[in-house]
Amino acid sequence: MSWHPQYRSSKFRHVFGKPASKENCYDSVPITQSVHDNHFCAVNPHFIAVVTECAGGGAFLVIPLHQTGKLDPHYPKVCGHRGNVLDIKWNPFDDFEIASASEDATIKIWNIPKPLLSRNLTVCKKELVGHARRVGLVEWHPTAASILFSAGYDYKVMVWNLDTKEPVIMSPVKTIDCHQDVILSMSFNTNGSLLATTCKDRKIRVLDPRAGTVLQEASYKGHRASKVLFLGNLKKLLSTGTSRWNNRQMALWDQDDLSVPLTEEDLDGSSGVLFPFYDADTNMLYVVGKGDGNIRYYEVSASKPHLNYLTEYRSCSPQKGIGVMPKRGLDVSTCEIFRFYKLITTKSLIEPISMIVPRRSESYQEDIYPPTAGAQPSLTAREWLGGMNKGPVLVSLRPGCELLSPRPLPPESAPSNPTSPHLLGQMEKLVAEDGQRPFSLLEEKSPRWAAEHRLEEKKAWLTNGFDIFECPPPKTENELLQMFYRQQEEIRRLRELLTQREVQAKQLELEIKNLRMSSEWF
Repeated sequence: MSWHPQYRSSKFRHVFGKPASKENCYDSVPITQSVHDNHFCAVNPHFIAVVTECAGGGAFLVIPLHQTGKLDPHYPKVCGHRGNVLDIKWNPFDDFEIASASEDATIKIWNIPKPLLSRNLTVCKKELVGHARRVGLVEWHPTAASILFSAGYDYKVMVWNLDTKEPVIMSPVKTIDCHQDVILSMSFNTNGSLLATTCKDRKIRVLDPRAGTVLQEASYKGHRASKVLFLGNLKKLLSTGTSRWNNRQMALWDQDDLSVPLTEEDLDGSSGVLFPFYDADTNMLYVVGKGDGNIRYYEVSASKPHLNYLTEYRSCSPQKGIGVMPKRGLDVSTCEIFRFYKLITTKSLIEPISMIVPRRSESYQEDIYPPTAGAQPSLTAREWLGGMNKGPVLVSLRPGCELLSPRPLPPESAPSNPTSPHLLGQMEKLVAEDGQRPFSLLEEKSPRWAAEHRLEEKKAWLTNGFDIFECPPPKTENELLQMFYRQQEEIRRLRELLTQREVQAKQLELEIKNLRMSSEWF
């Protein structure tokens, strides 16, 4: 009987990492020298935030994404903490709001001004005071607006409701006190109904974040976990840590049974912490080692073997920390499915690394860009605290597309009788500026073709999810090429739209002709 190797068919088998050119990196950035095991970097489609060194307290930089090249040594900082900043996270529903945790035992919420920083920002929007010792982690709720979680060295996880007018919040809405040591990581499932944590006692816990109760606890001795991650809707957890022989190791768990891992995989004998990142849209897992220069990536499946190794991106420059761009900020014209921002302290450099699926076609690739989580919350803070669960609001990454589901939060009430043409024009202008379609009597009374015309007119002004007139002018040849490819994609889309309209016009002409012939017959 002959042996036949098992081949897997995968569209991500040939994914490769492409580092940015020197002019598209962020140079001369004073990256923090802290030994805390965190990412030290947070990214959204507008800004990149990096924890930096600062005398007399903690600070971080907020750099516009398009402002690449050498950074001004006197570039303004966000510096309102009295101790070192240990973690920063952008609000997933507001690209101009960021949370920071510090050694001074406080969490601060900052509003980044839209004209950008001209001097140091020292006044925060809100301050959260409740931890007795330094705060090591912050995490925004994935679907509910204004809900923030923090974990401190007092072994407590605190739940904060930011939907208040108070500038200083002294008490959280919930304190989870079930850990016996320092909390090392936190991760939510897709709808935010479960919270997984790892602790310095090397145990993995799955919690109910509202009740604060422990639903599952891993007491497996063969794997000492340091980081944990929910794997989308697969109902599985992935943890990284060390084995009994101090080898770096990954373990996959069933979230309903943490007694024994489904599979374990030893990686190497290095000592740096492994940071896992999971892309639920492509079922790809990326493992980044602190102090390493490489990024391993796997494809995760529900059936055995659960972890299928693809390949790894290798580099000689070790990373101190790492940032990840949300899916809505990727460049779909180059088939980019993931983007890292690598902090290289030895060079004071931030290097973007794009994970690309090689495709010959220049058109939009629907199969590698399924609907993904957008920038709209699906719940208010009150609804989530009241016990409601909802999945994220999905959007399409196709250039010019809108939300796939209606905006869940009720918009402000519109005037009931907007009959004036001037008022109608003002409302349409507000709709175009806000990027949302308000539900009002005006839309109910307007004909269907008018709504479709407004939608098409709005799509024509949007390219790849952003306003083409707000995009900064290209500074380098690569940026110019990217802009050219985006314009080609837009021209191709408009041609397809024109072809569809021509077909519809011909169909209408045939219907009119048939009606005339039938009337003449009778």
